[in-house]
Amino acid sequence: MKDLTARALNQAQVRGAAYADIRIVSRMTQRLMVKNGLVEALEQDETQGFGVRVIINGAWGFASSSRLDHQEVERVVVQAIAIAKASALAKSKDVRLGPAVSVNDSYHTPYRLDPFTLTMADKINLLLKADEEMRRTKAVKVARGEMVFVRENKVFASTEDSYIDQEILESGCNISALATDMQTGEVQIRSYPNSGERQQQTRGYEFILEQRLEENAARVGEEAGALLKADQCPSYEATTVILDSSQVALQVHESCGHPVELDRVLGSEAAFAGTSFLTPDKLGRFRYGSEFVNITADATIPGGLGTFGFDDEGVGAQKTDLVKNGLFVGYLTSRETAQQLDLGKSNGAMRADGWSRTPIIRMTNINLLPGTWEAEALVADTDDGIWMETNRSWSIDDKRLNFQFGTEIAWEIKGGKKTRMLKNATYTGITPQFWGSCDAVGNEKSWVVWGTPNCGKGQPLQIAHTGHGAAPARFRNVRVGVLG
Repeated sequence: MKDLTARALNQAQVRGAAYADIRIVSRMTQRLMVKNGLVEALEQDETQGFGVRVIINGAWGFASSSRLDHQEVERVVVQAIAIAKASALAKSKDVRLGPAVSVNDSYHTPYRLDPFTLTMADKINLLLKADEEMRRTKAVKVARGEMVFVRENKVFASTEDSYIDQEILESGCNISALATDMQTGEVQIRSYPNSGERQQQTRGYEFILEQRLEENAARVGEEAGALLKADQCPSYEATTVILDSSQVALQVHESCGHPVELDRVLGSEAAFAGTSFLTPDKLGRFRYGSEFVNITADATIPGGLGTFGFDDEGVGAQKTDLVKNGLFVGYLTSRETAQQLDLGKSNGAMRADGWSRTPIIRMTNINLLPGTWEAEALVADTDDGIWMETNRSWSIDDKRLNFQFGTEIAWEIKGGKKTRMLKNATYTGITPQFWGSCDAVGNEKSWVVWGTPNCGKGQPLQIAHTGHGAAPARFRNVRVGVLG
């Protein structure tokens, strides 16, 4: 690959580029699905290509191609330069990248079992066993199971003398049971390990085995059936809510991860539910949550779906404070946006969805750091409240302020104990008020790094894989249900 990258960078400089980089990306994705005892999907896709970024006359240009040869590299460079020159005619300011980034290194996801070397039969059989267990509950009409594996190889090179080779491996899985009451037409769903989308990490097949799909499948089916007869979640103007770790992870994703993306803040990402309430004047001054709320961006966590060696600008993975003891202290940045706010160097959050897209600011692993509470103690210390588990629905405004979430299942808490099962639980809030009401966070024993493999942003749309470390957390005076 070095001859292709060298040719691209040389051609860009000869034609006047102040800066250029090239990414060569190949990605293999394998997807297996079963439904009601039958194989529904068995897919393996491969894609390969490269993308070139250049700065000419203080403006960006980007072009890409799936053909990897010298002639095509030259054509794409010329196209990127033409786009940059056209962009320069409408620029409001020159691009500034700050200090040069020169890295020669490699990174490979650590794993024990390569999922691509295991037989399809072994993987399908595991899903079919879990499927069978879920359907032992008569009310379950649709049982599904899924596994997804991704291997991405990336080469990055720049005119600042960077050359980086990376291999990222991912493994993910999910099972779900849909139960119906034929008389009333009611439908309820239970999922495991996560809702709707699968739980996924940058690990090998050992991660799938650790989820113990077959062993959890019967419970998933039973809970789906039990929800049909469960009581409707009551509505309250203000009550105590404890969210399980997976729901906390989604709450972090939507109400912290997106609003700290600096391109949203600066107005260059206003499409696809863009912009943010965390404007620059709030940095270091704004009370985002209570003293118990500490949130980081950390691309170095073992297994995190947002874990890598280097971002798509060649900036090394790192850990950054976003919220410290409830105070908003940091953004996710690129090299360019870090200079716009005089923040120094980028914290490595530029990522692209494959070779045909230009990098944009994306979440890495955005984590609510663990507190001191045992998960059981959170319940025991709550006289009256609701435990909510596994996301079912969500809605949040463009600025990431007003939100509503619903969960698959909930339990009423009375006298420090979980009592009756509840269905159709929802809660609403305003981001800083909600996080300001957090008075307890679970400890490291209950802290899980959840994966979100379906985060959409940008036009044209880019899908990013992000991670979120979270433990159960308690929130006071939360509005629950629908009130007139």
